[in-house]
Amino acid sequence: MIAELFLSGIVVWLAGAAASLALWRQPALARRVACGAALGGSLLDLAASSAALFSASPVFIGLPFGNPAFTWAVRLDPLSAFFSVTLAALAAAVSLYSFGYLKEMEGRRNLGAFGFFFNLLLLSVALVFTASNAFFFLVAWEVMALAAYCLVSFEYEKKKARDAGVLFLIMSHAGTGLLLIAFLVLASACGSLDFSSFHLLASRMTPLQQGTVFLLFLFGFGVKAGVVPLHIWIPEAHPVSPSNVSALMSGIVLKTGIYGMARVFFDFYGAPPLWMGTVVLALGVASALLGVLYALMEHDLKRLLAWHSIENIGIILIGFGAALMFRALGQANLAALALIAGLYHTFNHAMFKGLLFMGAGSVVEATHTRNMEKMGGLIRLMPVTALCFLVGAVAISGLPPLNGFVSEWLTYQALLAGFGTTQSLTRLMFPIAGSLLALTAALAAACFVKAFAIPFLALPRSPEAADAREASFTMRAGMTILAVGCVALGLGATWFVPVFDPITQQTLGVRASSALVMAHGWALSPGRPHGGTISLAGMALFFLVAGAAFALPLALRWRRRTVRGPAWDCGLPGLTADNEYTATAFSKPLRMIFSVLYRPRREIQAEYEVSPYYPSAIRFESEIEHPFEKRLYNPLRDRIMAAANRMKGIQAGSINLYLAYIFITLILLLLFGVRG
Repeated sequence: MIAELFLSGIVVWLAGAAASLALWRQPALARRVACGAALGGSLLDLAASSAALFSASPVFIGLPFGNPAFTWAVRLDPLSAFFSVTLAALAAAVSLYSFGYLKEMEGRRNLGAFGFFFNLLLLSVALVFTASNAFFFLVAWEVMALAAYCLVSFEYEKKKARDAGVLFLIMSHAGTGLLLIAFLVLASACGSLDFSSFHLLASRMTPLQQGTVFLLFLFGFGVKAGVVPLHIWIPEAHPVSPSNVSALMSGIVLKTGIYGMARVFFDFYGAPPLWMGTVVLALGVASALLGVLYALMEHDLKRLLAWHSIENIGIILIGFGAALMFRALGQANLAALALIAGLYHTFNHAMFKGLLFMGAGSVVEATHTRNMEKMGGLIRLMPVTALCFLVGAVAISGLPPLNGFVSEWLTYQALLAGFGTTQSLTRLMFPIAGSLLALTAALAAACFVKAFAIPFLALPRSPEAADAREASFTMRAGMTILAVGCVALGLGATWFVPVFDPITQQTLGVRASSALVMAHGWALSPGRPHGGTISLAGMALFFLVAGAAFALPLALRWRRRTVRGPAWDCGLPGLTADNEYTATAFSKPLRMIFSVLYRPRREIQAEYEVSPYYPSAIRFESEIEHPFEKRLYNPLRDRIMAAANRMKGIQAGSINLYLAYIFITLILLLLFGVRG
């Protein structure tokens, strides 16, 4: 039954892609077919993956083509099924949202092509999560990259979209090259490309081979996940993509890199050397902190969310790094706790980041700008969008009672436990990581105060914001589903944690949910003497009280006649948008505190008409430095271009010269063969 459901989802996505392309001359029908197929395939995949997650044994499905050397088969074990559930849950909500979102593009864009690549992306990601061998995995990986490239650069007439697409493709192919080398090293060691043959294989290799394969996989998958310093494509690609694509890119395409790391770290390796976990933990801390710091400086709403994707990938890696360290130290139960924290945050991030990008898409569609400084007052005009965005903002800030709080709390508990259970100097890594994670959470909360307050509160800052209209029904429905999911995953954490038992049993040989869930399913505890405890009943009560406190004034206002009057304005003639707090002013204190990192540059120009003491206009420009781009990637690009220019000389256009190149190459190969 599981195999039939999964294959049905694949067929629906394939049919949706083909039908969308065939209907490119009928945009309205192409939109309905593309979104309907994406939604239907996602629901089928959700049913199959959910059943496979609790199946007694992995589900193997052989596809009816291929050869003995390169097989085409999928395998739904608990780890792949979990990531497939994540894909299907987010894709279903995004597909529903897309019915209304794409309607504005009818007649202006080729929705047939969009539907083709949209369904192809979902199909390829599903195969990445379930491929049973390296060959099929890399094929699906490349199809996913090409489909994502076409969606990122869908508005190809814009230079920024074209540049972002090319940057994504270059970085993706560079990562694929590293993965190819790593898979070939493993295949040469066991004589097979099947993932089942790779199980614990890396731990039986020499220390040099172990370290080499680990770093190849870490950076190969790190490119797709957006780990610092391999993150540079994310702030460029996410803002220029259509918002439904941004939700998928951040919510699930980045998770393909996380899936790859989970598969390698916890399936291909046994107990790893301690330095591997330390490296992952350090990269996670750096990604989380730098991601939120640069998000604070952004006034482009979608670019701000893109930087927060890097932050949350860092939080996931903190959990993975701690799990690897605990596994190396023989602490299987703590490794399970840290792994659950990382995987829980993986699912949570897909929910609230998809919600936030969809909310941002509704705002951008209504105001025709991504600049928060030109928004304002949208809570009155777009109340459902504002409420859903607020839920996502609270969740991503790690505040109770929503899902982001639970997964971050589990991460804190794992890090705190690490200090008390390890004896070497390595134990200092855990409190340092915990304190920096706390700083990250505080900065994220500050960032989303800005991200919600500037666009939604106060007065409109532009005519477009003043004329904004609420999103369509399907867009609101898609956002509402994810908002409800954020609440359910927070308040229902004790019912969700047992889902990870099959995964921890598969990867670590232990089941941890019985130690985590307490008080008949109403409390969550790390299961150690000095650990904290969170009461879901208490969080639910808080949620109800807060909701009642919010709803009661509205009910009283509805029952009695409301008399509106002007706001007190210190005796001024009247408040205008010019009196409002700006996003630039909000972030300035932090820009000054972290000036060593930002290296801000300011430029002020004043225009005068009569006296230099009374300027008629003042222009202010501020810019911060991005060190990785300036000091790493720009010099690397310049050197590559210089080398390419020097190599132009060999491309002379002469057939005789090209034949000479071939002849010399053949001679060298023959000499090499004779020597061998």
